[in-house]
Amino acid sequence: MPARINSPDPTRMASALVEWFSQHRRDYPWRRTRDPYAILVSEIMLQQTQIATVLDRGYYARWLERFPDFPTLACAGEDEVLKAWEGLGYYRRARNLQRLAQVVLEQHDGVFPKDHAAMLALPGIGPYTAGAVASFAFGQAQPIVDGNIARVLSRVHNDATPVDSTAGTKRLWERAKALVDATDDPRALNSALMELGQTHCTPTKPACDLCPVRDQCRATEPESLPVKEARQEITAVTERVIFLRTSHGVLLEQETGKRRTGLWKLPALPASHEDKPPPVLLKTQYGITRYKVTLWVHAPHDPQEEWPDTHRLIAFEELEAMAMPAPYRRVLRELLQRGEFRLDG
Repeated sequence: MPARINSPDPTRMASALVEWFSQHRRDYPWRRTRDPYAILVSEIMLQQTQIATVLDRGYYARWLERFPDFPTLACAGEDEVLKAWEGLGYYRRARNLQRLAQVVLEQHDGVFPKDHAAMLALPGIGPYTAGAVASFAFGQAQPIVDGNIARVLSRVHNDATPVDSTAGTKRLWERAKALVDATDDPRALNSALMELGQTHCTPTKPACDLCPVRDQCRATEPESLPVKEARQEITAVTERVIFLRTSHGVLLEQETGKRRTGLWKLPALPASHEDKPPPVLLKTQYGITRYKVTLWVHAPHDPQEEWPDTHRLIAFEELEAMAMPAPYRRVLRELLQRGEFRLDG
């Protein structure tokens, strides 16, 4: 175990982190640029999404190729934006990113502001994202705290205060600020903190013997930290939809709810049919935030009935171009491969 000291020293810790990062940094495309737009895109994409998903599946590269700057994104159609985001989930991020681009275009002449307060005034920008862009793009001494950094700082200070409590959050940001103020390279310091949590100070089996700040760490039982307040229980949800396929295409419904507005999905089973639902074509499950959804796909009760304005028969050649939540995309592809419930009309 590392030697103990009374209190971690911000200057020594910052110096050790920056030195370690200079030798062991991972090569990510957003680390090769100072462009605030490219950095912002990476930060928004990586919220609640793993690095491997963003990079290995090409989301980041495709996005920058299609929307290389704020003006291009600001002027794009929402359908195109949502389609480019398809599969990443949490589509509000994409909408906020486009709205932010529009505000930057309208209020800042298409140039991302350097002022921290101005960053925080932009749509979808909170303290973490503002600090990330400020430090990574502009080298400003602004702290950041994400899950990895929270774990590192909780262990270094041997602090069992719940990191998601008001007191715990306040302490984390104060400690992150002390570190970033103790270095002349905030960009490297913040990157090092995140990378340390990704590589060595992991949730289980942390590599304490390889840690560059082991002489600063006060943790006696690192795997017990960080502490979080009680998690919300997973709620089971049942969702019933229909699959109607004709020789002309598939019936889809455009969503209007807060989470997925504008996306397309299989239409909801009409409430009048829920007591005696039509035959089941497919049953699957997916998770979203604190919900576990059981998705039942039914044959249509009456294929000839009148459908609301939110419903549309989409030609087969247009289906892949429609922005659609990943669970519905998987179901639709499977049903089409099966040739399920095809009508001649």
